[in-house]
Amino acid sequence: MSDYESEQIQVLEGLSAVRKRPGMYIGSTDVNGLHHCVYEVIDNSIDEALAGYCTHINVQIKKDNIISIEDNGRGIPVDPHPKYNVSALEIVLTKLHAGGKFERNSYKVSGGLHGVGVSCVNALSEWMKVTVKRQGKIHCIELVRGEVKKPVQCVGESSETGTCVEFIADREIFETVDFHFDTLSKRLRELAFLNKGVTIEIHDRRLEEEKFHIFKFEGGIVSFVELLNKGKKPIHEKPIYFLHEENDITTEIALEYNENYNELVYSYVNNISTTDGGTHVSGFRSGLSRVFTEYVKKYELDKKNKLAVTSEDAREGLTAVVSIKMPDPQFDGQTKTKIGSSHIHGIVREVVEKKLSEYFDQFPQHGKAILQKAMQAAAAREAARKARELTRRKTALSNESLPGKLADCSERDPALTELYLVEGDSAGGSAKMGRNRRFQAILSLWGKMLNVEKTRLNKVLENDKLHPIIAALGAGIGDDFDISKLRYGKIIIMADADVDGSHIRTLLLTFFFRYMTALVEKGNVFLAMPPLYKIWHGKKIKYAFTDPERDLAVKNDFPDVQPSIQRYKGLGEMNPDQLWETTMNPETRNIIKIASEDFVAADEMFTILMGDDVAPRKDFIYKYAKEVTNLDI
Repeated sequence: MSDYESEQIQVLEGLSAVRKRPGMYIGSTDVNGLHHCVYEVIDNSIDEALAGYCTHINVQIKKDNIISIEDNGRGIPVDPHPKYNVSALEIVLTKLHAGGKFERNSYKVSGGLHGVGVSCVNALSEWMKVTVKRQGKIHCIELVRGEVKKPVQCVGESSETGTCVEFIADREIFETVDFHFDTLSKRLRELAFLNKGVTIEIHDRRLEEEKFHIFKFEGGIVSFVELLNKGKKPIHEKPIYFLHEENDITTEIALEYNENYNELVYSYVNNISTTDGGTHVSGFRSGLSRVFTEYVKKYELDKKNKLAVTSEDAREGLTAVVSIKMPDPQFDGQTKTKIGSSHIHGIVREVVEKKLSEYFDQFPQHGKAILQKAMQAAAAREAARKARELTRRKTALSNESLPGKLADCSERDPALTELYLVEGDSAGGSAKMGRNRRFQAILSLWGKMLNVEKTRLNKVLENDKLHPIIAALGAGIGDDFDISKLRYGKIIIMADADVDGSHIRTLLLTFFFRYMTALVEKGNVFLAMPPLYKIWHGKKIKYAFTDPERDLAVKNDFPDVQPSIQRYKGLGEMNPDQLWETTMNPETRNIIKIASEDFVAADEMFTILMGDDVAPRKDFIYKYAKEVTNLDI
């Protein structure tokens, strides 16, 4: 038995706790935690904007992944703190739970709640430099891994005000320090929508040709909804907008219904993106449901079928932004992805009931169009329920819960298993024989599956091409999808490298994005990368995935001979050993993880490429036709 005495009890002083357990403060040390550090600093600038003192924020990704965030707010105080006799700037950067967010006179509304944001970023940085312009002076402090290297000192004069934070993330802490421009740009665009009139810039100076965006939206969240619905057909003239202020709580909502079938709701509290929702979202949905139930009866829209309109029906085709600004929000955890303030549910519900009822009374023609869509959704939901029941009955009668074309694996831990979705029976047969049966399962697909962008859930459930995928994954679909029930940790799409294969990949990705969104969000979906070429002479064989790789292999590996070259047209041309060696062996294969750094842009792209409206798709093809590099003809 090992010793366990008092000397084993440690007290982590200062910021050492953050470096020891960074996940407790920023969620993780992967790319998500890396970007969260930037958000923590930006949120301080946004809090200055909420207080009415900041109109411009400039974010730069410099060479070596140095981050710079500068605003024109009041500037962090630099004078000595009366209690600690140290510059307030140093205290903010080096002590947990220190900041101006606890005192109501400084910030009535703030995203920063715990006072650990910028000090955590400091603790997790190789170095940090903060420059403050305030009261005619410029002050600067430099720190290394949380410790002060150069204390606060006056370095010049300026008539401007503001704070500039520069840092480089610590490679000892993070799995990667490579910042993604699109990920940061998405967040800054959201903040510009949520704070109308504030200019937010982002510049990527790592490449020779600089990338940048400048965001400023006078329309606020109404402009946000218009962007989210770009390429979709709205069923009323313009977005519906609510603004209500009461007891220091501001409720701002913009919503618009379109002819599509998916719900898209973005929610925020004090500009913090609450990706896991919370009481403000539940209040919003509850208010919608009540108004829809009342006005279906008022307009007598369902005399025949007696269908009850549910909250789910009321949200079909809905695009909405729900933004709450309030003092002392109660978030679940430091990363603030969900709000738990119970009184917000009732406040938001009452605002939605009052304002939406007024809109329906003022614009009855728009109200009836919206409600009729909900009635169609209710009818489709009833059909989907019957389809589910039929599926369950078939499953029970057959005593077989998994599809017949599934060759399952023996491993039962989802973290260790893979499911290959393989185009065609021929390739599926090769994959079954070539796989590692312990952890690799194979599901053969045949023919083109349904384009789910153009149909409702009931048609999806009835589709014989998609049903085996739903059954094999075992996690449900749509609102019922539960990723914790997923049977395979990796879902790998393996299709031919031609137009048909590309179409199948796109149809599957559309299905996952629309009806199993969490798979994409959590990084469970992958594309297999089979080689395009087999190059050989005698017993020597090389594979190439691109034309340049083919040419290089011929030059370097067969310098004195003329090798044979085969261009694979389909996966079925490979025997099981070749398929394992090139495409399925985790030690040698190439697979691409599907990720959505910008959900708004991804949503727009699926709408353009897979939606009903032909004109945007035509424009897209005209615009990018000359950039096509691999066209199978």
